[in-house]
Amino acid sequence: MKKRERAKKIGNVIFIPGLEQRLKDKGLESLQMKKYNEAIILLEEAKELNPEDGEILIGLVLAYFEASSFKKAKTLTNEMLLKGIGDYFQIVDLHLSILIQLHEYEEIVTTLEVLLEEKEFPPDKHSHFLTLLQFSKRMAENNKPDEDLPHSTLNLLSLHNLNEQMAVISNLADRNIRPYIPEIQDYLCSDEGHPFLKTILLTLLKDQEFDKEVKVRKFNLELKVVPAQLPEIQLQPKMKEIEKRLADILENNNPVLFDNIIGLVERIFFISFPFELQPESVNAWAAAFHLLGQDYFGIEPEIDEISNDYQVSREKIELAMTKIREVEEISIPNI
Repeated sequence: MKKRERAKKIGNVIFIPGLEQRLKDKGLESLQMKKYNEAIILLEEAKELNPEDGEILIGLVLAYFEASSFKKAKTLTNEMLLKGIGDYFQIVDLHLSILIQLHEYEEIVTTLEVLLEEKEFPPDKHSHFLTLLQFSKRMAENNKPDEDLPHSTLNLLSLHNLNEQMAVISNLADRNIRPYIPEIQDYLCSDEGHPFLKTILLTLLKDQEFDKEVKVRKFNLELKVVPAQLPEIQLQPKMKEIEKRLADILENNNPVLFDNIIGLVERIFFISFPFELQPESVNAWAAAFHLLGQDYFGIEPEIDEISNDYQVSREKIELAMTKIREVEEISIPNI
């Protein structure tokens, strides 16, 4: 007779038998279907139950990577290398790929020099590692700041062309952003700053783990935030709730329309980040996105039917639609 599997207890929470496997299977399936944020949620839960399962951890690293959460991916590959979890050189390859995305070339050089010195690598990797080492040395040298030169100013608000502003901001990705904080703060709280570019600046501050309060103005609203504590743009809680509600109604019935509406949702939430716009109702926003998606696809919108499907009033839907249209007008600068 097969021995009955016992429930597993972590802290004060009891988990039913088989839950870990189901979470892992669903997480890896979501990863394969390119639903990276969903995969992250499922695999993180599976990791809580079995923190040293190689399949779960590699799946989670890949999901983080595809969702551009490179720092989380790096932390996890570091942990796996230290604990000896998974195939060593598979994890090394993943780790190096993540470091490239983070532009951490000095760490790549250090890692590869140790491997090459100890000759701890498969023969077929030798050429690849040498090429990557030479490239990373060049990039590390190019990225070294000239200590004798003062930091130049950004002058973002004096540039009235969005192409020029975007070019200046793009150059900050590989540099220490802290010397420019006063200018960045001026731009973030200026009504002349473009909301799209303000979001990019906030993500740069978050990526560099800037942990001091900054003020942001968008849409005549003002908010104080600590960039390091902001959620990932792709994982904004309200956005994920709206996408889930849309999936309940649309994903199986009209997957093409659903995919296009999700693209619209992500654009609106990118431009409005880190604000949560009114109305508060998730159903109102989901219904509004559904109606606008129908309109953009040339489908005759049926507001009464949509109102019934999402169990929300016409007034709230119309309020959300008005706000979406306002944001849509400015969400894609001509750059």
